[in-house]
Amino acid sequence: LPLFLERTHQLLDALRAMSREQLRTLWKCSEPLARLNDERIRRMDLRSSLTPAILAYEGIQYQYMAPGVFTCDELDYIQEHLRILSGFYGLLRPFDGVVPYRLEMQAKLAVGAAADLYAFWGDSLACELSKDTDVILNLASKEYSRSVAPHLPAGVRFITCVFGEEKNGRILEKATLCKMARGEMVRYLAEHHCQTPEQAKRFDRLGFRFSPEHSDENNYVFCKKGR
Repeated sequence: LPLFLERTHQLLDALRAMSREQLRTLWKCSEPLARLNDERIRRMDLRSSLTPAILAYEGIQYQYMAPGVFTCDELDYIQEHLRILSGFYGLLRPFDGVVPYRLEMQAKLAVGAAADLYAFWGDSLACELSKDTDVILNLASKEYSRSVAPHLPAGVRFITCVFGEEKNGRILEKATLCKMARGEMVRYLAEHHCQTPEQAKRFDRLGFRFSPEHSDENNYVFCKKGR
């Protein structure tokens, strides 16, 4: 089960206390989608009918990660090394059981004294992530990494991977391409059983190459030539 399940229950209670119109505003979605997700949270059971987190997400990065075709060794690797940030669950290991939900980290959901989810999770995600390591390779978007980076203890190295196209000497990040590359990077790390951040610099998929001239010790920039 997820590490922060009791806190997820708090979020679920907060969502259940909202009207469908309030939920629609929170989720920024259509009426049919709001109705579907409203009905979902009314009958949600956080301890049954669970799916492993790594197989539950269907976004572009997960399509390119393709966890369904990982070998047993690669699955063992990601269970040890990969952590998934979630607005609803906080932090997930790949095989933590989850239910379908709709709640982005940047959602304006007030819970108790917390004005939003960044305040709600506070330093708990950073503390858990840095408990057993002093190096974190960040493949999350800015919206999600913001829930971790400001709270890391001194001495923990936080390396962000940037994927972009080089055009006129500038690095331009394109959302879809970034998501594709993040998924491919996880697959690359698992296939090569990478143990150090330096090994990630050898990533060479989707036309990307590590760019020493654009990188520094806290930002690994991978470029592909713009058309």
